[in-house]
Parts: sequence; C-alpha cells; structure tokens
Amino acid sequence: MKDLDFDDMALFVRVATRGTLSAVARERNVPVSQISRSLSRIEKQCGVRLVQRSTQGLSLTAEGQTFLGYCQRITGTLEELEAEFAHQTREVSGTVQVAVSPALGHFIMVPSLGGLYERHPRLQIELHSDDRLIDMALEGVDITLRSGATHTESMMARQIGHHGRALYASPAYLARFGTPTHPDELLSHRLITNSAAQHLNRWPFIIDGMPIERPVQGHYRANSTGIMMTMVLNDLGICRCNTLIAAPLVAQGRLLPVLEDWVDVQDFPIHALLVPQRHHLPKIQACLAYWSEWFQALLPSPA
Repeated sequence: MKDLDFDDMALFVRVATRGTLSAVARERNVPVSQISRSLSRIEKQCGVRLVQRSTQGLSLTAEGQTFLGYCQRITGTLEELEAEFAHQTREVSGTVQVAVSPALGHFIMVPSLGGLYERHPRLQIELHSDDRLIDMALEGVDITLRSGATHTESMMARQIGHHGRALYASPAYLARFGTPTHPDELLSHRLITNSAAQHLNRWPFIIDGMPIERPVQGHYRANSTGIMMTMVLNDLGICRCNTLIAAPLVAQGRLLPVLEDWVDVQDFPIHALLVPQRHHLPKIQACLAYWSEWFQALLPSPA
C-alpha cells in the first residue's frame, strides 16, 4: 500500500460517494476506462477487493467500507494541513466547487471571478450551473448559492446578500409594444414566466395602498432562469427578474424597469449553503468574504 498517494484516496472517496465510475469520470473530465484502471490499481495495492461491480452500479465490500473510512480521515487531515499552511502564510489556495443558478452564474458570478483571482491568485473556481438544489456531498460541491429559503437541515447557511424581484423589458420591446402604465395593461402584453417555479408567476403589486398578487400566464415560459433572461434580452416580452441581475443590465441600457411605481419588489436573502465539515477551510472562507463584499456592492441596502 506504500505506493498509494493522496489522489488515489480522494478518487476512492468520490467513487464510493457517487456509486458509478462514469459519474466520477465526468467530474474529472477523463475516460471511464481511466477511472476503472485507477480503481483496479488501488485494489491491487491494497490486496483486497474494495467494490462489487454490477449493472446497478458499485457497492463497497466490508474491506471497502474500512478503506473508505481511512481515506476520508486522511484526506480530511490533508485539508486541515493545507488550511494551517494557508493560515500561517496568509495565502489561500486550492479548488472551490460552487453551484449556482444559470442566471446568477452568468450575470453575477462570472463577472466576480476576475476580482477574486486578483485577491487570491492561487484559488481555482469550478462553477456548477443548475436551477435545481443539488446534493452537495454527492456532487462534491463546497458552496451552493441560493435565493430565498434554504430548504435543508443537513447544510449550514450563511447570508451573503439580498435581492428583490421586479418587472423589466428591453427598450426594443417597449418601443414596439408600448410601456404599460398600470398592472391591468399587462393583459395585452407578451409576458415571460417560469414553468419550473410556479410561485414566481404570482406577480406582486401595490394597488391603492394594498398588496395584491396577480397570477400570470406567460406567452413564453422556460424552466431555466438563464433562458428567461435570454428571452427578455432578446425583446420577447416583460419578465419578473432578480433585481441584482437586472441592475447592471439597466445601467448598460439593455433593460428598462416596467411599472416601477406599482411593483412590490419585496426582499429575498441570498444564502451560501455549506457542508458543515468543510466550511472552516480558508479557501471557502476567502470566497465567502469576497462574495459578501461583491453582492453588497451590486445593490444598496433596502431603505
């Protein structure tokens, strides 16, 4: 076993967690055959069978369960050592896996990465773009950024920002179809709605001093926030958008607010969801500190 290295142990942890070689191969962007050969080599070094292979996937043998426990402790100790060196040298390093929605990733996170690199040049960021709330341990994700309620008891949650939701359209759309001046006029407009999160299609207004929700049936619908932003930017209609995402697009002249005096913008927290066993790592804390500043700079705090 003396020829095993830390990457072998990290690989085995991911194989045990994901349950299929193909999933680990996709994570590492290598052929499945390479993962299979590595696993066989690890088993040969250990002198025992660690996994049972079947058409349903992989399952650990008793020896595999024992080996997994040692691998988790050893790789965890290595991360603690890296953290200690980072603390002593005040220089964080390593790869941080971050999951975000497509729209948040495209319009907010990607523009933030240059400044993060300037502050921490030895950090590497890998973005996972998906509207669904993923299993962070299964996917190997360090930080998940999500709006609103966190809906999980197994993760830690830290608020790093906030946003509202308001109505926007492109200048070209409004020039062609006109700008509504009252919520009732939306009935004659092309609207963009979310087919995956129906609660976002109850558009809130303040009418005669009273909060009112209007259920909206979209002329165009999408199950992806990223696609919805692409639709509104391509002059297809009026969309209820995250104000954090829309603000720079308004500043660039690519979007215009609609019914500003009527829309109840409300306020929603943005949380960073964290794996409890890893949240203390300097590379993760460095990202959280930077992105907290980044989000606060994008929009002023609500009055």
